[in-house]
Amino acid sequence: MVSSLYQRHVDYIFFLRLFSLCRFPKDTPKGNNLKSKKASSFHEFARSTNDAWDIDDEDDEDLLAPIHPSSLPSALHSVHQVPPLPLQQPSDTTREPDTGPADRLAPPTAESCLQQEEDADGGQVNGRVVVKSSSEALLNTNTEELRKHSWSGIPREVRPITWRLLSGYLPANMERRDLVLKRKRDEYFGFIEQYYHSRTDETYKDTYRQIHIDIPRTNPLIPLFQQPTVQEVFERILFIWAIRHPASGYVQGINDLVTPFFVVFLSEFVEEDVENFDVASLPLNTQRNIEADSFWCMTKLLDGIQDNYTFAQPGIQNNVKALEELVSRIDEDIHNYFKRYEVEYLQFAFRWMNNLLMRELPLRCTIRLWDTYQAEQEGFSHFHLYVCAAFLIEWRKEILSMVDFQGLLMLLQNLPTIHWGNEEVGLLLAEAYRLKYMFADAPNHYRR
Repeated sequence: MVSSLYQRHVDYIFFLRLFSLCRFPKDTPKGNNLKSKKASSFHEFARSTNDAWDIDDEDDEDLLAPIHPSSLPSALHSVHQVPPLPLQQPSDTTREPDTGPADRLAPPTAESCLQQEEDADGGQVNGRVVVKSSSEALLNTNTEELRKHSWSGIPREVRPITWRLLSGYLPANMERRDLVLKRKRDEYFGFIEQYYHSRTDETYKDTYRQIHIDIPRTNPLIPLFQQPTVQEVFERILFIWAIRHPASGYVQGINDLVTPFFVVFLSEFVEEDVENFDVASLPLNTQRNIEADSFWCMTKLLDGIQDNYTFAQPGIQNNVKALEELVSRIDEDIHNYFKRYEVEYLQFAFRWMNNLLMRELPLRCTIRLWDTYQAEQEGFSHFHLYVCAAFLIEWRKEILSMVDFQGLLMLLQNLPTIHWGNEEVGLLLAEAYRLKYMFADAPNHYRR
């Protein structure tokens, strides 16, 4: 099996190549070039990809520092193929690897992550990587390969273009990208001209009023989202989406789903602290591009989970029931504890499904989480269930220490994740993958 360190080097080369081939030079502000600097260790590069904020200037410079081929495992000199995860049954009998999309990649275990960090600290990373590619590879992005490398986290510098690609908004063919971006951005602002003036009409005024109320409540502790310019952007995005999707219309919680896209696409033009950046200082054309891209990527996400927001929100109800069934099979102690104190899963898990855990995690963690969601097939609709189960089991000790209904509900609605970062999210995702393999990919074996 490919070692963790080997995989990290491969991911680094892959994203380095993607960044060099696929960025948007026309949209990049002047004076925003990265300096050339050698990384003192691969561990420094790993730290620089933790999230969308905790990256200082030195880490930014390290991110694209070149590597010398002699410092890499010898296997890297050949074409890399990631083998599928061998599936191991609890009876220690091994079955044939499943090459289906659900099992195309195995996330690292906690032990391998720690070992990887230790191994990486010992090596020097310097020199250059010479990447040979055909003309076809230069013009096209292999989406499946991109998903494999994105599962364990996407470096900050290439996250915007990677999210556009993985969401299906940006075509894999590089020759078509400028044309598609221009057409879709113009189309969005055509919607603004056509529909936005109707926000005060009798038909839509209630929708607009609810959006107008919810926007200031979106991440209220982050200054970025309290700026009038940003709030106006969100109002336009949500109103246009709502009237173009009458089956659901606007539902509270959808406002949260804009924020990761907006922050990621904004980070393409911001070197300093994104949370405190004055968006109005950007050129108007740049602001418009960020707005349009956020609208289309959010639309792509919601297309896969729209049942969550139609009448009576049947998608969420089904997911909450599935979570209850899953937890009853994973941890009977927790499940019975909820029964004992009459805690209904809907009382805490509705928000987990409606907001995709965004109210439970810091925004930096949501962005890292969404790297994996977009790399997974049906990440937002299917894999999210197993993340919620892993998230619940993470607090097992605290849950079982509560002695009344009120204490349990207060804990479940205010879980202490404020200091979470990339490491905690990585371990959560690894556990979610394990649960998905056990209970989704081999359901008959584990059926009671």
